[in-house]
Amino acid sequence: MNADFAKRDIAIGDAETRPERIRAALVAALAPTQLDLVDESHKHRGHVGARDGRGHFALRVVSATFVGKPAIARHRLVHAALGTLMRSDIHAVSIEALAPAEADMTR
Repeated sequence: MNADFAKRDIAIGDAETRPERIRAALVAALAPTQLDLVDESHKHRGHVGARDGRGHFALRVVSATFVGKPAIARHRLVHAALGTLMRSDIHAVSIEALAPAEADMTR
């Protein structure tokens, strides 16, 4: 699922669903050219970490912000963008963070 950012401009405070809040936070902080977010919470029902109601997500984000940065720095930027959502809405997130040229090579 690729977000069309020209048509989708949700402010973080206006976002109603958990995925919308996550998308809004990432768009505001990273200005991605591609953002694919998959809610995988259904795969973790009954999992000890899922009992508090927070979700499990898979994320692929492409942003010029990542150019020249190592993977750990990119992951830190994503975590910083998600901020308090990491405590309130997200139990786990797998992250693929790419610079635009790297994303072009994976197509």
